[in-house]
Amino acid sequence: MLLFAAVETQIGDFVSQGYGTSYQPFTTVRADNSSPTNTSYPFRASGKLFFKIGGSTYVCSASLIKKGVIVTAAHCVAQFGMQKFYSGWQFIPGYRNGSAPYGTWEAQTAYVVTKYFDGTDDCDSGVVCRNDIAVIVLKSKNKTYPGNNTGWYGYNYGDWGFTPSDKLTQITQIGYPVGLDNGLLMQRNDSYGFRSTSLFGNIVIGSNMNGGSSGGPWINNFGYAPVLTGQSSAINGDANIIIGVTSWGYTDSGVKQQGASPFTSENIGLLVNSACNAYPSAC
Repeated sequence: MLLFAAVETQIGDFVSQGYGTSYQPFTTVRADNSSPTNTSYPFRASGKLFFKIGGSTYVCSASLIKKGVIVTAAHCVAQFGMQKFYSGWQFIPGYRNGSAPYGTWEAQTAYVVTKYFDGTDDCDSGVVCRNDIAVIVLKSKNKTYPGNNTGWYGYNYGDWGFTPSDKLTQITQIGYPVGLDNGLLMQRNDSYGFRSTSLFGNIVIGSNMNGGSSGGPWINNFGYAPVLTGQSSAINGDANIIIGVTSWGYTDSGVKQQGASPFTSENIGLLVNSACNAYPSAC
């Protein structure tokens, strides 16, 4: 078998990867540069989510999975086990430093898994859960939805995108963490992810994101797929497929790991089907 050579650049004791005390390598950078990427696909299908708890405004991240349906974390929609939804969700795709290049979109309704809503879900302290996933149907404007202009991502669940034996995958995470650029610019993180058997099958990645990134998409094969020339297709090679959303991180900022409830037929599959059955025009 013939191999081709690759060169890794190393300067002194430094190599091109970051990690925390978890020793899981990652790269966290601005997705939004001097030439804004927030208005380019696939970045623009992600956005910032604002909502109300009482009279206070909070922020999360979210992304389009249908032209009028977004996916986010359940804890951005309702408090675990309290059987009460938050209110006033507003989604801004491609948000950038206060601007809304594709408009601000209000929510029509939100869906979470019943076990999360009533507190019977498998959870550790109500934070690391099996089903911290929600979908929100947006209100249309003149019979159009944001996805008509931004496009949207695909999604899949189960073992899609994971290696069969060790359950590893490569993930691009998008979000608006308040600890990076004050949450005003879109951020991108790339890391390998693994399933944690001790954390209800949650996916874990290395990341320097934090609060505000919750609900942001975890994407396999992010970007535009190249035209193959003398090369075969990869297994599970479909572009821009979400397999989870940011659910939690460690209070110790030195660890630099985050987790995501795994997409399954019982959470994302059920939620999207319920939303699309009730609001087919949004799908």
